[in-house]
Amino acid sequence: MKLLKDTNDLTPREIVKELDKYIIGQKDAKKAVAIALRNRSRRKLIPEDIRDEVAPKNIIMIGPTGVGKTEIARRLSKLCRAPFVKVEASKYTEVGYVGRDVESMVRDLVNISINLIKNELRESVMQEAELRAKDVILNYLLPERKASKIRNPFTTTTMDKNINYTDTSATKEKFRALLEEGKLDDRIIEITVTSNASPMVELFSGAGLEGMGVNLTDIGNMMGGGKQKKRKVTIKEAKNIILDQEIERLLDMDKITDLAIERAEKEGIIFIDELDKIAVKSSRSSGAEISREGVQRDLLPIIEGSQVNTKYGPIKTDHILFIAAGAFHMSKPSDLIPELQGRFPIRVELMSLTKEDFIEILTQPKNALTIQYKELLKTEGIEINFDEKAISTIAEYAYNVNSEMENIGARRLQTIMEKMLEDISFNAPDMEEKTIEIDGTFVKDALKDIVENIDLSKYIL
Repeated sequence: MKLLKDTNDLTPREIVKELDKYIIGQKDAKKAVAIALRNRSRRKLIPEDIRDEVAPKNIIMIGPTGVGKTEIARRLSKLCRAPFVKVEASKYTEVGYVGRDVESMVRDLVNISINLIKNELRESVMQEAELRAKDVILNYLLPERKASKIRNPFTTTTMDKNINYTDTSATKEKFRALLEEGKLDDRIIEITVTSNASPMVELFSGAGLEGMGVNLTDIGNMMGGGKQKKRKVTIKEAKNIILDQEIERLLDMDKITDLAIERAEKEGIIFIDELDKIAVKSSRSSGAEISREGVQRDLLPIIEGSQVNTKYGPIKTDHILFIAAGAFHMSKPSDLIPELQGRFPIRVELMSLTKEDFIEILTQPKNALTIQYKELLKTEGIEINFDEKAISTIAEYAYNVNSEMENIGARRLQTIMEKMLEDISFNAPDMEEKTIEIDGTFVKDALKDIVENIDLSKYIL
């Protein structure tokens, strides 16, 4: 049997290491998703007669908001270039109620998978598309006609006395050289583009019609939404417009559709947030809560494995990885219907963030807030530096406010940082001082009035 040797197949330890670059703590959750991802790679290599029997081990993440649940799933999908969609369970209604049905999450996954495959295949046709785009622009510049009637489309300042403008091939090559050098970028030409379908038509695209293979966007095109129209643009703008059109013509949509459905089926990840919002005890009987239980029952066949019709064809959900999340403050996973509980065998608890966690969040990740603000203000010529005391003070404020008020996790840091640097951000274009040292005293002074006023603190922080 072939062993996992491909460098693209990260080991669970390597997956956790990659996640550590962006997410602090939560080792149990990282470990669970790393194993789930590795099992996908393992499944590809086992004998075919048992391959279909190996179902993904779906995961429930339990923890307050802002501790990294969504970010773990999103970073995981980027690591493996998998189609990923995040949905909120509370936005769905059961069949028979007005609202989105749960199957729409699978259709969204297929759409994302289509775009992923398109972007990957763009490079393979880019060179030919660029050549075609240049030819199209040259045809706009020098439309084919009898040589004696050829007119130079530009002013005499662009004409070369050494070129015979009645010689079509020589003229084209001259303009091709000017085009490639960018000397014609500011010239205006009139091109033909195909307008998109009316957005209003797309808004009324129903799930039922899509399930039958009918796309109202296509109907809109046939009714006039896809008409060709003339546009006057610069050649620089025309290059991008025509390049996109040529890429679309060169891409094989049948191939893209097949690859996209296969990737969505085998590698797709659906992250269902706010699962706790539809968890209800069976003893309750109000209409709204019955609807929530109905959503759970509608989710069940999709998570268990079923076939969903999309405008690109049917897709099986048997091997899509489902990661659910919720705070579960007012309910608990056992309040879900038993069948749904059984489809999420892995449960991990994400811990609330401590002051030490906040310090690490501010300094260690590749996308740390301190780094983001440094880069933002650098565009204004302002350099800001955070010392250890400033970081510690910011982390302490975030932890205390989360403890005393609503716990919103790491998102509290964004609120405090934005308020603390508000004056610098506002005055940056006019500031003469170009280097600002941010220490503990600066942080305390910037937040002093808010922290001392409890009512104001609740309102602002």
